[in-house]
Amino acid sequence: MELTVQELRNKLESGDSFVFIDVREPWEFDEFNIGARLLPLNTLVNNMNALDEHKEDLIVVHCRSGSRSAMAQGLLLANGFKNVLNVKGGVLAWLDAFGNLKP
Repeated sequence: MELTVQELRNKLESGDSFVFIDVREPWEFDEFNIGARLLPLNTLVNNMNALDEHKEDLIVVHCRSGSRSAMAQGLLLANGFKNVLNVKGGVLAWLDAFGNLKP
């Protein structure tokens, strides 16, 4: 249940409808972000109710390398969210593939 950065870029450029969440820390988000909603992993459990209306929607999570977002993916799935994809390699993979290009 992963998404490559190329697949993510295609989704972003085509205007596909999905919930896009960045689970990194605010300082990481401030350094570089690709347009996701910031919801740090350590706040996800306490703020999950803000996502309740999206239980059936596609949710794409990412972080720096894919590790924290994999944990976020597991938390979301365990709490009844049906369609959650993790961006393989995270921001590091994005930077490797596209540099500082933002969608």
